Amino acid sequence: MTMAFTLTPSTATVALNDGNRMPVLGLGVYLAQNGGEAEQAVLWALQQGYRLIDTAKIYENEEDIGKAVRESGIPREQIFVTTKLATFDHGKEKTIQACHESLRKLGLDYVDLYLIHSPSGGKILETWGAMIELKKLGYARSIGVSNFNVQHLKPLKEAYPDYIPAVNQIELSPYLTFDEVVAYCQKEQIVLEAYSPLTKGRKVRDPLLVSMATKYKKTAGQLLIRWSIQRGFVCIPKSVRKDKIIENSNVFDFEISVEDMTTLNGLNENFITDWEVIFSPWSP
Repeated sequence: MTMAFTLTPSTATVALNDGNRMPVLGLGVYLAQNGGEAEQAVLWALQQGYRLIDTAKIYENEEDIGKAVRESGIPREQIFVTTKLATFDHGKEKTIQACHESLRKLGLDYVDLYLIHSPSGGKILETWGAMIELKKLGYARSIGVSNFNVQHLKPLKEAYPDYIPAVNQIELSPYLTFDEVVAYCQKEQIVLEAYSPLTKGRKVRDPLLVSMATKYKKTAGQLLIRWSIQRGFVCIPKSVRKDKIIENSNVFDFEISVEDMTTLNGLNENFITDWEVIFSPWSP
């Protein structure tokens, strides 16, 4: 996948399988504190050109996210807001109630993307049916999943062939490539969204990565983000620091060569830094 250098965080988008479009770079706000910290991070990101903000009920900062969106001065329709259904809210009635609760906290009429946060909550088919209802009613423009493996996605498609998830958000980096999941999602036109793309900082001192980044006059973190984008993934690096938010967005003025992409693609070591719920058993 080749990105033109004229693209920016606010103009680089990818088509979803439901006809909507989604920015390829966003801000993750996991662990950003409600009550000011998350709000300020989002405002900095929006000022820098980010147009995708990724939160979740369990992050407990939806109020700050909504406040920043409203205070930014940017038209609501230009900001792509994602939130997620908690595992303890699975089931038809609880899913619908949870979505309305998130919208109330966000202070928004709709979210652009609503995700099932994890397959570990069970009642997947009933929950997905409720997600479809929320989409039909306009409370969620697009619906998707997070931390879903092929063993979760296949039965979901069999049960709801007309409502394939638009997005599957999973941990991805050159050190964790989940090749089988990626291949299946690409075949089914499910956009992959990479969380923890910077490996929580645990691989940014890898000599190979640092050497390659230096060649492009970029940081190791920028190289990791650019790798995600060139793989066709949406990428949501997390930070509450203004300098890092700016740094993470400066990834549209260079392109990793085919040779270097091949090298990066070969670094997989199943290096999981976060949740391992992607290996949860199927629980319909």
